[in-house]
Amino acid sequence: MSVQAVDVKIFGRLIRVNCPIDRKDALIQSVKDLENRLQNLKDKSGVTNIEQLIFIVALNICYELTEEKTKTREYVYNMEEKIKILQNTIEQALQIQVKITDSRFLM
Repeated sequence: MSVQAVDVKIFGRLIRVNCPIDRKDALIQSVKDLENRLQNLKDKSGVTNIEQLIFIVALNICYELTEEKTKTREYVYNMEEKIKILQNTIEQALQIQVKITDSRFLM
């Protein structure tokens, strides 16, 4: 996968980031999201220290990611349980069908 250096500006600071060429648009969108989060936090909290803002936003993002991972694990577990129930139902239906078929041949 080919990468390119992309210059992005976050809170007035220019940062060069290596990025896969086909993910540049996603990077730009992520930069916009980060800028919005930083600005919103600055407006709401009154914190002006950029490092502190970045740490708080990073913690918020990590928290959100952890929550999404938990939801995904729960979803996967629930889907696996539903699949097991469905498999059991199909197996029972097949066993009933075999019994019905066998009883027809015995007549």
